Amino acid sequence: MRNAEATRELILNAAMEEFSALGIAGARVDRIAKAAGCNKNLIYIYFENKETLFATVLQKYIDRAFEAIPFTPDNLPDYAARVFDFAMANPHLMRLMMWSNLEQMTVKPIERGALHDQKLQQISDAQSNGRIGSAFEPKFILTSLMVLATAWTATNPFGAAMTAEAPSTPELLKESITKAVSLIVEAK
Repeated sequence: MRNAEATRELILNAAMEEFSALGIAGARVDRIAKAAGCNKNLIYIYFENKETLFATVLQKYIDRAFEAIPFTPDNLPDYAARVFDFAMANPHLMRLMMWSNLEQMTVKPIERGALHDQKLQQISDAQSNGRIGSAFEPKFILTSLMVLATAWTATNPFGAAMTAEAPSTPELLKESITKAVSLIVEAK
């Protein structure tokens, strides 16, 4: 059983490299198998098809993000700063998410949608209790926060990784993001 789990983990790690670099369409199962040191058929036994393998990899790394960055509706500026730090430290995940959106995959990680809905509800509750401003609807707040926090990753075409237009250091950039999110959530 341990060998099966270890092999599955090797496949997932090799798939992360392949998918983040080339997307679903460009990735090749034979290259993933070679990088994982296993038989190509084993990938199909464990994951059925390439799209399911992609969704499994995406879910695994999104789960890590959710664990590393607990959602805190009462301090959304700090949450944005933590998302920024995580996004900058995990470019493979950011590319994987970009590919997921670009290729409009049909197999989507279920938990991602449910957790998104929970965050929206928590923001709505915080607005109802007067803990954050209500000038903007929860969807706008959460989307704006995530866009601001991830805009300077290498996958974003408008804020690509510390361009000349960006503040001179990641610390200044994070400070600007935190201020912007503060203005959004404080608006009445």
